[in-house]
Amino acid sequence: MPPFPQSDDIAHSKVDSAAPMSSESSRRDDCAGVGPEDSEGLRGRDNSMPQSTEIVVKEVVSRKEMAAFIDLPYRLYKGNPDCVPKLRFDERNTLDRDKNPAFAYCEARYWLALNGKRVVGRIAAIINHAHNVKCNQNYMRFAWIDFEEDIRIARALIQQVEGWAKERGMEAVHGPLGFTDLDFEGMLVNGFDQLGTMATIYNYPYYPQYMEVLGYGKEADWLEFRIEIPQTIPPRIGRVAAVAKARLGLQVVKAKKSKDILPYAPDIFRLINDAYAHLHGAVPLNEKQIEYYTKQYFSFIRPDFVSIVLDRSGKLAAFAITMPSMSAALQKGGGRLFPAGFFHLLRAMKRNPVADLYLVAVRPDLQGKGVNALVISEIFQAYAKAGVRFAESNINLESNNRIMAFWDSFTAVNHKRRRCFIKELS
Repeated sequence: MPPFPQSDDIAHSKVDSAAPMSSESSRRDDCAGVGPEDSEGLRGRDNSMPQSTEIVVKEVVSRKEMAAFIDLPYRLYKGNPDCVPKLRFDERNTLDRDKNPAFAYCEARYWLALNGKRVVGRIAAIINHAHNVKCNQNYMRFAWIDFEEDIRIARALIQQVEGWAKERGMEAVHGPLGFTDLDFEGMLVNGFDQLGTMATIYNYPYYPQYMEVLGYGKEADWLEFRIEIPQTIPPRIGRVAAVAKARLGLQVVKAKKSKDILPYAPDIFRLINDAYAHLHGAVPLNEKQIEYYTKQYFSFIRPDFVSIVLDRSGKLAAFAITMPSMSAALQKGGGRLFPAGFFHLLRAMKRNPVADLYLVAVRPDLQGKGVNALVISEIFQAYAKAGVRFAESNINLESNNRIMAFWDSFTAVNHKRRRCFIKELS
């Protein structure tokens, strides 16, 4: 299940995550880069792999190879206390050209890195033509990148992507970025010892180190916050919410069942198109994608954790789609719904001290008028009633000054940072 961005009026936020290495040295939050001259001496190299062994990169062309592509992170992060495995069927559907409607304007290729017959790395390369046209650029994206701790594996994978990018006349390679802004994005660069979320990527500390060795630098950063849920809404936020509600004639929809929310789903994604248009990596969703994401995101929700706000005329003004944290449940299920995974998810939905903010947005013409305070007040009051103690913001663009100021009204700790890397091609 992909991440979920928030509009600039609230945050740029998505749900995603995973975990750190077991060795004590790997739990450092120090992600400073190393120089190219140090690339063969990076700490913690996987000594099980003889240095004379050739790393072979092979394109994924068969079902068996796709299965290996999807399976790698489950093996690579097995037993990791902070990594949250993705649902396998979600991964398959997103990567499938016949099922993911983003392929209407995207091209993609997938590769495996092999050490003999052992899969030791993977990477996807994506050309998002819609985004390139929108931004007047020729960029290729990399995504679904994982590799064992050996710089040669990372180099072989990245060089494969860069080679295709040059063949297609691309000016730069950047990522991790998915097909759309609702896919997983951003490589973790700080907070490796923090439990991930369903909507974010997890990676080991050596990942960003290797990216810097390979010539990649910062294009954009996202921050994540852990927010303490107050028993009463801070007075300033409460006043702003009350004024906005009265002045703008806003109505809050009180949904009792999941089916009460479904009629609003198409308008929610259309609002996302407007509210997220300026965000990093975002392109408008088409009607097939709206139908696709409606099925994906609205099939398993808790009504009291959803806030829908209408304007005077009954049109959608703002919304927040949130859920109890699925992190521990997904770890127990190992990325599978059956035989026991679904049971763990159902239990997490009922009683849970942690919640995740997923999709949140305010209509552009109403941004900056206090509507965000109303949306979050409604959600946090529902959290307090349900016994939720903390909320995960998921990713917020570092440049989003409004959300940074908004979280200052609460007890919030910035505990993770992730990055979109970029390299210009010569």
